[in-house]
Amino acid sequence: MLNYLTEPQAVALIGGLGGLLLGLAARIGRFCTLGAIEDIYYGNSSLRLRMWGVAIGVAVMGTFGLAASGLLDLGQTLYLGRGWTPLACVVGGLTFGYGMALAGNCGYGALARLGGGDLRSFVIVLVMGLAAYMTLGGPLSGLRLWLFDAADTPGPMPGFADALSALTGLPVHATGMLIGALILLLTLLHRPMRRAYAHVFWGAVVGLAIVSGWAGTQWVANVGFDATPVVSHTFSAPLGETMLYAMTSSGNTISFGTGSVLGVLLGAFAGSLFKGHFRWEACDDPRELGRQILGAALMGFGAVITVGCSVGQGLSAFSVLAYSAPLTLACIMAGAAVGLRQLILGFAPGV
Repeated sequence: MLNYLTEPQAVALIGGLGGLLLGLAARIGRFCTLGAIEDIYYGNSSLRLRMWGVAIGVAVMGTFGLAASGLLDLGQTLYLGRGWTPLACVVGGLTFGYGMALAGNCGYGALARLGGGDLRSFVIVLVMGLAAYMTLGGPLSGLRLWLFDAADTPGPMPGFADALSALTGLPVHATGMLIGALILLLTLLHRPMRRAYAHVFWGAVVGLAIVSGWAGTQWVANVGFDATPVVSHTFSAPLGETMLYAMTSSGNTISFGTGSVLGVLLGAFAGSLFKGHFRWEACDDPRELGRQILGAALMGFGAVITVGCSVGQGLSAFSVLAYSAPLTLACIMAGAAVGLRQLILGFAPGV
């Protein structure tokens, strides 16, 4: 591949192919973060939440399978190769989840809806990308570093697989694969989920998309000459990267994140055409647009603080069993629950 493409182009292509699968899963399989939370709280259905269990289980088994085969160095991944701050996971997760409820979607979901013709999501994507870059390297970066800098945390932080391996004496890779298999088994013990073949299929597709990101970027890092980061899918800072590349492509390089964003858009567009759901939509209510802009800004801020959005922490970080993943995902769900209650029921005490 590298005989025909530069290394940035290669990783962008890898990100685009995985993003294509994620876009199809969103539009055809209805894989959605906020939708799953709404279903469990207000729809009395756990099927879409269990799709996350399938995706996480497949992603964990696939990721540690790569590591066991020598195709992935877990220590090079973002979530195990740096320190982490529990407070950042809590604050960032709650902020992101609340913003997701106000905006009506996460960054990944907004891309999927934009691919189906929803112009409101275009605003969400732009504002979230801008807020993420303002927090990452702009005027809010100083505040972020002052409050949540993990630079003083020594060494690469191990994950749950390392901790359990130390307790049991089992190899780290085998421990990780067993944890992934257990997550998948517990998800599929639910009989209605076992019969929901489409949910299981698309959940597995999402998990494999995460694995493809790790495998592809590690391969380019191994055979190439550039300092290619080993990453998988997330949709916070990559939105800003894509905006920046669109404005400065003649003097900038494409990245995995940019490819991933474009891949989701293309997959969502194809999926919406396949389902006959593509239609142009806009916002008729200025108050709704204002709420969505605020939610998008909160998501961009929260995702950078916690080093990943619902996909970045909830799937990519979970796939390497990083300590930050379950804490952040739980806080995202809690923040979304508060936001949904405010929108649907208000803050009046329950009867």
